Amino acid sequence: MESLAKRRHDQASSREEDGFGVQPRRVANLAMVPNLRQSSTSLCRSRRPQCLFSSCEKQENLSSWIPDNIKKKECIYFVESSKLSDAGKVVCECGYPREKHLEEATWPHTFQGQEWDPKKHVREMPTDAFGDIVFMGLGQKAGKYVRLSQDTPSSLIYQLMTQQWGLDAPNLLISVTGGAKDFNMKPRLKSVFRRGLLKVAQTSGAWVITGGSHTGVMKQVGEAVRQLSGSFCEREVVTIGIATWGALHNRESLIHPMGGFPAEYIMDEGGQGNLTCLDSNHSHFILVDDGTHGRYGVEIPLRTNLEKFISQQTKERGGVAIKIPIVCVVLEGGPGTLNTIYNAITNGTPCVVVEGSGRVADVIAQVAGLPISEITISLIQQKLSMFFQGMFETFTESKIVEWTKKIQDIVRRRQLLTVFREGKDGQQDVDVAILQALLKASRSLNHFGHENWDHQLKLAVAWNRVDIAQSEIFTDERQWKPSELYPMMVAALITNKPEFVKLFLENGVQLKEFVSQTTLFYLYQNLEPTCLFHYKLDKVLAGEPERLDPSVLLQHVAQVLRELLGDSTQPLYSRPHSSNRQRLLPVPSVKISVRRVSRQSLYKRSSGQATFTIDPVRDLLIWAIVQNRRELAEIIWAQSQDCIAAALACSKILKGLSKEEEDTDSLEEMLALADEYEQRAIGVFTECYRKDEERAQKLLVRVSEAWGRTTCLQLALEAKDMKFVSHGGVQAYLTEVWWGQLGVDNGLWRVVLCMLFFPLLYAGLVSFRNRRQQVEGGLARVRAFFSAPVVVFHVNILSYFAFLCLFAYVLMVDFQPQPSGCECLIYLWLFSLVCEELRQLFYDPDGSGLRKAVLVYFSDFWNKLDVCAILLFIAGLTCRLVPSLLYTGRIILSLDFTMFCLRLMHIFTISKTLGPKIIIVKRMMKDVFFFLFLLAVWVVSFGVAKQAILIHNERRVEWIFRGAIYHSYLTIFGQLPTYIDGVNFRPDQCSPNGTDPYKPKCPEIDQARQEPVFPEWLTVLLLCLYLLFANILLLNLLIAMFNYTFQQVQERTDQIWKFQRHDLIEEYQGRPPAPPPFILLSHLHLFIKRVVLKIPAKRHKQFKNKLEKNEEAALLSWEIYLKENYLQEQQLQQKQRPEQKIQDVSDKVDTMVRLLETAGLKQSGAVEQRLASLEEQMAQTATALHWIVKALRDSGFGSEEGVPTLAPQKASVGRDPELDSGSKAEDPGDAYHVNARHLLYPSCSVLRFPVPNEKVPWEMEFLVYNPPFYTADRKDKDLVDPVGDALEPLSRISYNVVDGPLDRRSFHGVYAVRDGLPLNPMGRTGLRGRGDLSYFGPNHTLQPVLTRWRRSLDGAICRKNVKKMLEVLVVKRGPSEHWMLPGGSREPGEMLPRKLKQVLRREFWSSFESLLTQGMEVYKGYMDDPRNTDNAWIETVAVSIHFPDQSDVELKRLNSHLHSCDEGMAIRWQVVDERISLCDNHKVILQKVAALFGAYY
Repeated sequence: MESLAKRRHDQASSREEDGFGVQPRRVANLAMVPNLRQSSTSLCRSRRPQCLFSSCEKQENLSSWIPDNIKKKECIYFVESSKLSDAGKVVCECGYPREKHLEEATWPHTFQGQEWDPKKHVREMPTDAFGDIVFMGLGQKAGKYVRLSQDTPSSLIYQLMTQQWGLDAPNLLISVTGGAKDFNMKPRLKSVFRRGLLKVAQTSGAWVITGGSHTGVMKQVGEAVRQLSGSFCEREVVTIGIATWGALHNRESLIHPMGGFPAEYIMDEGGQGNLTCLDSNHSHFILVDDGTHGRYGVEIPLRTNLEKFISQQTKERGGVAIKIPIVCVVLEGGPGTLNTIYNAITNGTPCVVVEGSGRVADVIAQVAGLPISEITISLIQQKLSMFFQGMFETFTESKIVEWTKKIQDIVRRRQLLTVFREGKDGQQDVDVAILQALLKASRSLNHFGHENWDHQLKLAVAWNRVDIAQSEIFTDERQWKPSELYPMMVAALITNKPEFVKLFLENGVQLKEFVSQTTLFYLYQNLEPTCLFHYKLDKVLAGEPERLDPSVLLQHVAQVLRELLGDSTQPLYSRPHSSNRQRLLPVPSVKISVRRVSRQSLYKRSSGQATFTIDPVRDLLIWAIVQNRRELAEIIWAQSQDCIAAALACSKILKGLSKEEEDTDSLEEMLALADEYEQRAIGVFTECYRKDEERAQKLLVRVSEAWGRTTCLQLALEAKDMKFVSHGGVQAYLTEVWWGQLGVDNGLWRVVLCMLFFPLLYAGLVSFRNRRQQVEGGLARVRAFFSAPVVVFHVNILSYFAFLCLFAYVLMVDFQPQPSGCECLIYLWLFSLVCEELRQLFYDPDGSGLRKAVLVYFSDFWNKLDVCAILLFIAGLTCRLVPSLLYTGRIILSLDFTMFCLRLMHIFTISKTLGPKIIIVKRMMKDVFFFLFLLAVWVVSFGVAKQAILIHNERRVEWIFRGAIYHSYLTIFGQLPTYIDGVNFRPDQCSPNGTDPYKPKCPEIDQARQEPVFPEWLTVLLLCLYLLFANILLLNLLIAMFNYTFQQVQERTDQIWKFQRHDLIEEYQGRPPAPPPFILLSHLHLFIKRVVLKIPAKRHKQFKNKLEKNEEAALLSWEIYLKENYLQEQQLQQKQRPEQKIQDVSDKVDTMVRLLETAGLKQSGAVEQRLASLEEQMAQTATALHWIVKALRDSGFGSEEGVPTLAPQKASVGRDPELDSGSKAEDPGDAYHVNARHLLYPSCSVLRFPVPNEKVPWEMEFLVYNPPFYTADRKDKDLVDPVGDALEPLSRISYNVVDGPLDRRSFHGVYAVRDGLPLNPMGRTGLRGRGDLSYFGPNHTLQPVLTRWRRSLDGAICRKNVKKMLEVLVVKRGPSEHWMLPGGSREPGEMLPRKLKQVLRREFWSSFESLLTQGMEVYKGYMDDPRNTDNAWIETVAVSIHFPDQSDVELKRLNSHLHSCDEGMAIRWQVVDERISLCDNHKVILQKVAALFGAYY
């Protein structure tokens, strides 16, 4: 990596590139999953549509927080510069004129005689530029901006963005870099880039970071955002521009010490000169200030550190934590962009290079598919001359060498480099290329198999890109176990990603195995904070302790659900036992951390743990429904077993929540979803009814244990799902219940005849459904007939009519001072009715309790009417028995008779003809009440005005009411007031003083002439207006309301009637057969049965039937089968819809257009590939001929004169690096050392001289080769060679021999010595000296490879792909990410390496030396180590020590003597795998050992 100074220099000279952050090395957890437990007030606030704070309060917070924490930089010492400003003014070395400095900066004595130094003469001060930015004349939405110091910590900037600006932590960080000057792109490539970049940013919740100016690649990103903002988008794209404050044009308009809300910024590209303008399409700006003016590249270090810090954060949601990934997207660019790409690749950050954008991007794209050996200096020079035509002359030879070396290193790590070629190799979208680049990079991480795949799946879920998961992750290459998908399943559920839930179900996840008590507890802890169910549950949890047991929480969930489902259901989750309440789960009060509640506990169930729930699918369905998640609930419902009951329960829950929902949009969504689930229940029931009517009817009344021991029919009634209840199958079942054991084809006249003369039953006038009853006679037939609800109903009708007739007779004919016999019979009759009402009141077959029974009874309007009629009758009877109140009692009883007559409306609701009309009348009564309110306004206004004009001081209340209200009301019906116009005035018909109680008071009159004096014209005018509005307007309004109600109700009258029909059928199905007053005998029998004998009530099996387990399982299996048929039919209907067909045709047309547009590109690409293949074959042929000619010449055949001259081999270009998906990190043709030529030397800031592959051998001429000299200072100077910067001390060293205790011989033979320094036998490295090594020449090391077989718990050797698996002993020191073999350098005369001695006890050293002598040498030679230099290198001997038997004595001794003398040293046995986190050179040794034993690698 380059030093910071060099990077600044490159950026300042280039002014063309954006900075880029490197891949993180550590993880910081800043985001946690929100917990359920919040205060009620905060939860209420979260449900409000308004923000928590008003905009003014937010501005005040920013105005106080930012100046306290964010600083700017100011020059405090004015030193006149030799250069003038663009306006010809004298400026300081910082670039600002004198008037832009502080007063103290111009004092001559402050820093007298000092040179201007930014470290001393620039200081930090509170920033004066922040707030909202609005671009004048563009109408863009206001963005955020802040001016800050270049030394601002990244953590503080991140806090500003996430907490003060309110940005959500990103799922992905996209850093767009490239040319900072305007460049041309092909229109189609520009469109594809814009569309793809914004698609990945929008779908994955990414932040896009650019340079923020209105030029180059930043302008391309901004225009893409503007194009998106013009169309509908679900999520705003966060585009963050990080620019240099001192290079910004018109920045004075952004300076507001207390914050600009908003600050108005003007884009003036014409007058910007050497400065730049901000891009108006970015949403946030970070303006980096170093106290200077006109200097570019100031923001690069801060941007790099900020991107690195963000990529180190961990975003956690849904129980899954994932480190924020980062990707670099490259368009065009110059030298600085190449440095950015190189630094990103070196630090493991994936890069996407867009071919066709120009310059650097095209150079890399052209050579990306070539072997490293073919990427030569001449080829890079050719590409530079092609793509850098304007500035190619400025490239020196050393610069071209540097470019070649960097491009070779970039291409060498192909797993991190993705080239997007629009229209080639099936690539169409940039977003797919970006996400594939990240997945490809994750595959190269040093994770073991399942960890690597798990990481890729986390990325796909975080991005919400199920298409990427399907194409890249769920392939034949990887077979997923269901348990491995459980954590992602939890995350997909909580984050509401239904497509992923569906994908996981398709790949083996079984909901019954997935859902455990802990999982469900965790899901309810992470309910959507804004949902209504969260608010209701929080109120219930208000009194619970902080440390909550899962079963206790689920008990409260069941309590809230019972409120929504109705009290007819039992609690879905049982109350926990006392023994279980003590085992509390540690749940913090504010948030849940996955480190406290392990993700494994969410989806692992102990072998002895019993299932806590009847139906796990039901639990997930409820969890999704209460949050109104349509797609998620649809997927889960498709997996449900008791699907009809589940659909009806969902409908009931949603309708229950909608009653309390305040938000109109949410309410409409809930009602629409409730109707949708009702339609699904109807659809599945229709399929069942078509197949088997009897089984379908069993489903209606089957007791569902999963849904609180209720039935489908009861759920539909509770939810008022009229469409379902009015279904033909449901009505057919109700009809069967209505007719009891009688056949439904019996005519009503036959039933009435048999009721009046029951001996006709034996004549076969009526038929029975049961053949035995049809054949048999006797009392059984009579009992079956009179117990049928239809017969009970008609018998009660006759009884009720008899009661009304007798009641009317007594009131009109036989009402004596002393009650007569008929009147006493009425009292007895009424007493039987009271007993029947009491029976209905206390009827509780479900055991819900007296309170619930009373509530259910009074929830029926007709029951309320019955109670009122009975109480009124009792009041009338009481008055009637008092002689002085006899007449009053008769009046009350007369009114009571009216109420008893109204009860007939309920009786006639069973009629198919009268029932719907009665429903319409009930609805119209509501309209009448609203109409009366409007009418009262006009009646009172006209009546009071008329009375006040005509009559003076009427004091009789009854006559005031008559004049103001009664007469005005009668006027509507044509009865005009008598004295309204004075024509019909007669003094003898009125009382002048109002003293006659039987005459109205006379109007205002002239006593002399006895004529009215009131203004007749006014009263007539008022009358006309009153009649106009009342008779014409209001009455027609009433007619219109009646007509609307009729039209509205008429469409659903049949449904409403069928729905209400059930209540009447159920009432008479459970009613005693005998009519009043004979029903008293049944009540006496019931009293003895319930009170005396204590026999509990039981619901009739026709409305609630509990089946045997085997029968119920068979019935549910049949229901599931037909549900699948229904879903398939729905999918088929969806495909047959005209809208879907049009969409399919549109997709096909788009595909054809895309294929036609790319056909030419593909053909040209195919031709290029064929030409490249032909060139490669010709080159191979020329090489073979060259070898033949040379061999013949060396053998003495031919002469030098006739030797043909062969043309140099040309490199083929244009190959895609992804054509060879199995290529390794190191190219097969890369025969030279690679790690020893990394530009940045480890543990220091020294940069090597770039050495391309072709210049590695010493034999190759390399005139510009001028490597730096570096030798690290060592504390143990007596044990190492001299520094080497002087030849005198080195003259005592003898090379290629044993030099005292040191063996300076090389395993590769004699090495050359030049100028007193040995030369690396493998070639140039770009650095002279001995670097960080101890000796010049070879530094010998020993690498013992200790292995054993990996075994399972039963002792069997584990295998993978048929091969046995090894374990190797590895060590790790300190915070290093890589493990290493326990070897290394040895002290002179010692046999064991220093590192091995640190992990072995001293008493075992001698034993281990004997093991080394018995071991097998697997490698001896040069090690490609990053510490190697031109004059010092590492050579090693690798010895394999294998323990084949787990009971080996030496292995046991070894394990017992392993220890770490250093606290920072870690030791462990590690599984041997190609993705083992091991140093690269050690991996090569380990691979040889695995091959030696035929083991898996």
